[in-house]
Amino acid sequence: MNKITAAITAVGSYVPDFVLSNQVLETLVDTNDEWITTRTGIKERRLLKEEGQGTSFMAIKAAQNLLEKANLDPKDIDLVIMATATPDMPVASTGVYVATQIGATNAFAFDLQAACSSFLYGMSTASAYIASGKYKKVLLIGADKMSSIIDYTDRATCIIFGDGAGAVLFEPNTDGLGLQDEILKSDGIGREFLKIEAGGSILPPSEETVKNKQHFVFQDGKTVFKYAVSGMADVSEKIMQRNNLSHDDINWLVAHQANRRIIDATANRMGLDESKVLINIQKYGNTTSATLPLLLSDFENQLKKGDNIIFAAFGGGFTWGAIYLKWAYTK
Repeated sequence: MNKITAAITAVGSYVPDFVLSNQVLETLVDTNDEWITTRTGIKERRLLKEEGQGTSFMAIKAAQNLLEKANLDPKDIDLVIMATATPDMPVASTGVYVATQIGATNAFAFDLQAACSSFLYGMSTASAYIASGKYKKVLLIGADKMSSIIDYTDRATCIIFGDGAGAVLFEPNTDGLGLQDEILKSDGIGREFLKIEAGGSILPPSEETVKNKQHFVFQDGKTVFKYAVSGMADVSEKIMQRNNLSHDDINWLVAHQANRRIIDATANRMGLDESKVLINIQKYGNTTSATLPLLLSDFENQLKKGDNIIFAAFGGGFTWGAIYLKWAYTK
């Protein structure tokens, strides 16, 4: 019997209609389009503005987009993994609600949180469930409503983040396609450099924490940038070496869309030509858990069966890693 690997067989996505451009941000904080574009590569980002709609709204839309494109009965899904750093609410799992709303009534579901590496870690988790032979269809969704935790008077963070969602379906493959290898890392040194200070068990919500804006994202940009550049580049290079892959063997780099300079540094370490690097940061900014599946959705028509793809991400905590995957279908 051939080894079972986990292959991506369908993708879906959703981004909100509202566009927050650099020009609009110029009216909110002391910044300008040239400064933002030069340092981040971002031109605009999407925000979910409608009252009462959270991360689950976008996750449901992305999942429904996938189900429709794949002509898939949601009752056939065995598991829904919800990768997110912005769940609808504490305690009650967002993934469980999403699974019910899309009609995946035979699936179990849970949330997975590893900051901007959540989707990458989710790929590893989904793959393990598939490779075990117990489950045949695992839906992995990456979605974040970052606008819900951003202070739009803080120019260090408000220029970076946007809202969005993407979804992929993992299924068993016995032809050698799908997930081939992974290198996942974490280091608690990052806890102080990228965080939301209040709202957890250490510092529960209070009138004072709200007044002090401690429920918004704080980022020590220079430190995070330094660790992200070295972290993503290191694991991406290492996974190539471990699998005897040269830059000629790699068809695509699917990197977390946090900063164009980080993406370029990773590609340079891998020796990749710019034409092999998938980029949409200019349209969406950093959508955290959604960046990787949004790339797959945007560029699905360019991906060919058998393509060698390296996924890479870096997130708060710190969390980071790289995954080597062989694409399983041609659109």
